Amino acid sequence: MKYRLGNRTSDIVITIYVIITLFGRIYIESIFHSNTINSFFMGVFTLFILWILIKIKILNPVWFGLFNKKK
Repeated sequence: MKYRLGNRTSDIVITIYVIITLFGRIYIESIFHSNTINSFFMGVFTLFILWILIKIKILNPVWFGLFNKKK
């Protein structure tokens, strides 16, 4: 059985995930004084995790209804 979240729940989880990872990156960069390349790779890695969750259909975003599919 696959575990799937609903559309609105997925949107909320994605929004919270992006906000937490953004602030986490800012916090980590301030502690370790990392450069732009490290920041770039941390951002790509966190977005890659999100992409994987969408690709295997655990998250099912509708982007808060901004991109409605035509029937």
